Amino acid sequence: MKKLLLGCIALLLSACMQPLDMGNDQTGEPILVTDLAGRWLVINYWAEWCAPCRREIPQLNQLADSLAASNVKVFGVNYDQLQGDFLKQASEQMGIQFRVFQEDPAARFRLEATDRLPVTYLIHPDGETIARLLGEQTAEQIIEALVRMGWSKKPE
Repeated sequence: MKKLLLGCIALLLSACMQPLDMGNDQTGEPILVTDLAGRWLVINYWAEWCAPCRREIPQLNQLADSLAASNVKVFGVNYDQLQGDFLKQASEQMGIQFRVFQEDPAARFRLEATDRLPVTYLIHPDGETIARLLGEQTAEQIIEALVRMGWSKKPE
């Protein structure tokens, strides 16, 4: 009986240790909580009809590329809540090279709602939203904001 009880406990604990899912990205790949844990997050809301968003995307691509080896990850969210192939197609047409959430993570990160685009949120590794940047940003401006909030570019 003791072995059965221990086996059940071990099974329950292993189930609890499975990575939590944050939904999929624009290619259908899962985004796991473990992919985000302990990292600074840059979460940008964009739309196809938003001219400043279109101008900003190359800067976000540059940011994601230049910080790929750091503890900063860049993600996008489609403001119009496109899903599946529609999101994949829109992301490709916009030239987005970073991952885009299919499901809006606003509730998870307690992001303040906005009706202005583009908007970029900076999330501290502890999960707290620490900045909301309204309007078009450059890669340099986002890095400066991260540094002001306590991020350091030193290697991990």
